[in-house]
Formats: sequence, C-alpha cells, structure tokens
Amino acid sequence: MTYSIRGYMPGRAFRLGMTVALLAVFAASGIARAAEPVTARVSLFSWPGYAFWYVAKEKNLVPEVNLDIQIIEDPYQSFALMSAGKLDVASSTAEYAPLASAEGNPVRLVANTNPSWGTDKIIVRPEIKSAADLKGKSVAVLEGGLTQIYMGIWLENNGVSIKDVKFVNLVMDSAMAAMLSGQVAGGEFWEPYGRNVLENLPGAKVMANSATPYWSKTSLLGDAMYMREGFIEQKNGAAALAMKAYFAGVKYWREHPTESNKIIAKALGYTVADVEAIIGADGKPLKGGIVVYGLKDAGQFMGVIDGDPTMANLGQTHGQIKDHFDLTADWWVKFGLIDKKPPFEGGVSLKPMQELVASGYTAD
Repeated sequence: MTYSIRGYMPGRAFRLGMTVALLAVFAASGIARAAEPVTARVSLFSWPGYAFWYVAKEKNLVPEVNLDIQIIEDPYQSFALMSAGKLDVASSTAEYAPLASAEGNPVRLVANTNPSWGTDKIIVRPEIKSAADLKGKSVAVLEGGLTQIYMGIWLENNGVSIKDVKFVNLVMDSAMAAMLSGQVAGGEFWEPYGRNVLENLPGAKVMANSATPYWSKTSLLGDAMYMREGFIEQKNGAAALAMKAYFAGVKYWREHPTESNKIIAKALGYTVADVEAIIGADGKPLKGGIVVYGLKDAGQFMGVIDGDPTMANLGQTHGQIKDHFDLTADWWVKFGLIDKKPPFEGGVSLKPMQELVASGYTAD
C-alpha cells in the first residue's frame, strides 16, 4: 500500500519524537524559548542611593528577572514584610544585620552598596557651641538606625554620655521641622535635608561630617541590600539574578549618568539637581555625597572578591563587613536593643554574591 505524504497523519509517538528533535535543534542554535523571568519583590525608601533598581527595570537590563519595586519609607515595615514572606529584597541603611540575627528574623544583609562620603552630617542649632551644650537637650535621630549610632559615637568622642541627651525618633521631614522650630537642639541629617537646615537656620553649625577619614574609613554610614532567607534559598537563582539587576543598574548609571539620574528623579519625585547632589552627575564618587559601589568594590567589602575596595580610596579593607557588623552590634547592646552580640551568620549571607561572582558576571 502506498501512502500519500500529504494525507499521512503520524501517530502520537512520532509527533513526540519530532517535537523533541526540533527543540534540541532550537536549543543548539540558541533560539530556544527563554524561561519565564523570576520575580523579585523589592522595596526601598525614597533615597537616590537605592534607586538603581529603577534604572535596571526601566532599561530591562536583566530580562531574566522581573523587578516588582515599591517605595516603603519605614525600613522596619519592609523587614516585617520580608519576615512574613511578602517581600524579597530591601535596600536600606546598613545597621539591621545584628538586629535580625539577635531576633531570629529571616532577613540577611547580602551586600554593602555604598558608603557615605559627606552626605551625612550632625548639625546643631546656633546657640549650641559644643557637644557639652547638648547635655539635657533633645537631638533628632532615627532610633534603631545608623543615625543614632553616629550621634552616639560623636557624643562620646566629645565627652558626652548618651545618657546625658534625649534621643527623639524623627524621620527627616519631621527632624528638619523640629530643628527649625527649636524643638530639638541638634540632629543627624542626610542630603538634601542637611543643606535645607543650614540654608533656613542662620548660624546652624556642622559638627561632624561623614566625608572626614574617621567616618569614611569605618563605612559606618552606608547603605545595604537585604534579602529574605527563603528567597536566597530558592533553586531558580532568583537571588543572584536580583543582585545582578541592581549592579547592572549601577553600571548603566556610570555609563549614562544624565539619562539615569532623570529616571531616578522621576521615580522618587526628586529634582535632578537633588539626585546629583547625592550620587553625582558624572557616574563617579561624589565628595559631599556617597560613593556608589559596583560589584567589585561591594564584593571586596563583603570578602567575596579578592582585594581591598579602592573606589575613592577611603581606606576600607577586604571583608570589612565583619568589622561593620561588630561595630553596630556593640552599639545596639549599648543602646539596649539587644542583650549581647549575635552571630554574624545569623544576619549576613554571602551566598547570592558568591553565586553571582561564580557565574562569571562582572559589572565594573
């Protein structure tokens, strides 16, 4: 019997074999259908130092990951959502790792992303001449944040106990208003709030500046990336892909600073001038602002990549994250937030960065 090719209807086994063969050909040729992108739920508060996520999303720099970004002004709300499994990644200041470890929260610091290089200042009202004048008075800080530690170290270095002042927990808008009205005698301010205080309160004085070597070398004042433990342990590589997207955003910003700063300003509701005052206009470290780390410097600070961080030559060292963890943990004990120094591994995970570096990706 002779069969017409046109009329022949092959059986299931034949069709399955042909499908497998065709997929193999497509895969070999590099045109196989890409897997669905993984989703990373990301939060940040409205600060340009975190907003490279928006650059990565706007330019679709890592198509393998879908960035679902939201602004949450209270970092502790972000950490609570991470603990509840409703958020995967958060950009915030770099002091929470010891608290997460002490409390057993499934939140891990996975990268230090920038040190402050002048954007953070301790400012006092005109009538305050020295740290000693603050005894018995109120100072504005974010309690449980780096600003409280910054103020505490500065006070003690100048002979004033942290018990001699009243710490008032205020976000930046409220802190600025309290400073101008005289409700607080001093406070810690980052830009653009510090500049606004100085411009609107004649005689106000800067008593400490994060650009000085004492502060910049410790990298006490800086930002970090946090991830949920369950997100880190996912088998689809989502954590490394999310980190890749962030550092790809940094790389694009360095190469296209004008375009990127406009993206950041629009996303945060800032003016471009205010963005530039914090992260710079040319993609380079900004004295008076922050030093934006790429993957190499961040990896060196975390101890994952060989060598010392050299961006802006602040004197930081390989694996300095452990010193930073110890410094912040000691102060949280002093402030009574925790009873004793907790284990480093309970608050920091090197796994996402190790996986990203092992993949061969470089963003510098």
